[in-house]
Amino acid sequence: MSNKAKLIKDSQRNAKDTGSPEVQIAILTNRITELTEHMKIHKKDMSSRRGLLSMVSNRRTLLDYLKRKDEAKYLEVVKKHELRG
Repeated sequence: MSNKAKLIKDSQRNAKDTGSPEVQIAILTNRITELTEHMKIHKKDMSSRRGLLSMVSNRRTLLDYLKRKDEAKYLEVVKKHELRG
């Protein structure tokens, strides 16, 4: 099972869920972590930096949406992914 499939399985609401905010946040958080490690090595890679900032913004939007719709689920997701240091 791939890493992405494992993330989806751990975050989905039901067996066929692949697009809920929780799943999208999990996938984005994983990609952000990987890209952050890449940026530590390749400091001048501005294309990747732009993509990283875009992903962070997208995740922020999804978190705001989740907080508006279901605050309990929002708090659970933030705690699970160790966001909000």
